[in-house]
Order: sequence, then C-alpha cells, then structure tokens
Amino acid sequence: MKPTEWQEIASHLEQMLGTLKFGSITLVVQDGKVVQIEKNEKVRLQSNKTR
Repeated sequence: MKPTEWQEIASHLEQMLGTLKFGSITLVVQDGKVVQIEKNEKVRLQSNKTR
C-alpha cells in the first residue's frame, strides 16, 4: 500500500477511536488492501446498571 493510503486509513481510525466509548472497529481487507472500515458502537443505558 502507498503511504497516502496508510495515512487515509490512520486518519479514519483516529476519528473513529476519538468518538467510540464502547464497541469495536473492524477492518475489511480484500487482496491485501483495506477496502472498508466498520464501527460498531454500544450504548450503555443507566437503567441496566440497577438490575
């Protein structure tokens, strides 16, 4: 991969990590290249803590 491609991926990951409290980030790779980045975020509700 070219350095500019790595910079773009790193930039997206940094933005996603900056806003993620609970969850995961998945990189989808095809033919050795990152083609998709998925962010799955969980929301913790206060009412669930009292159970």
